[in-house]
Amino acid sequence: MRFRSLCVCAAVAFCLAPILSASAQLKRVQLVATSGPASVSEGPGFRDPLTGKVWTPDNVGEDGKPLDPSDRAFDPGGQAVVVGKPSEQMPRIQRVGRVPVTAGPTVPLVEIDNLALKVNPGGRWRAVLYLQNNSASMLAVDIACAFTNEGKPVSETILHVPPVASGERLGLSFHGPASESYVDRVACNVMSP
Repeated sequence: MRFRSLCVCAAVAFCLAPILSASAQLKRVQLVATSGPASVSEGPGFRDPLTGKVWTPDNVGEDGKPLDPSDRAFDPGGQAVVVGKPSEQMPRIQRVGRVPVTAGPTVPLVEIDNLALKVNPGGRWRAVLYLQNNSASMLAVDIACAFTNEGKPVSETILHVPPVASGERLGLSFHGPASESYVDRVACNVMSP
């Protein structure tokens, strides 16, 4: 009886292995980074901790008079950007280590992680992420990234990573739009393989 149940379990696992392998390879995970604090308030405003009064652009001013719109701070939500076709770039690459070759039913061929977003001294948005090749093959990887502000597109780019050796982990650095355009988030996902 015990032998028969082991045979049945082995047969089920053997039959499901190709299905699980295919679904793990098809699953695409999106990676997201933000440029500011994780929580965003309902609108532009500040609660004074001493008085409890909520200050907004409409009630802040000298002597109780509202400020002229030309004197108000930049409102990232009011930004209007024309988005063209996605730019294509070869990211700067730094080899950072090795990973075990574990691609299979539950591990994708390549993975991206630790996406970070900041403005570099040259006045452009810059993103950094890590890529690892979990397969036993050398793979060329394409990654799509979108820079956004409050969910509105600001810029899109496609990264063309040259062939990555089996088991390698790389750090990738790439640029986004000029820092005059406000960006609060970048999202990336693997396009191929």
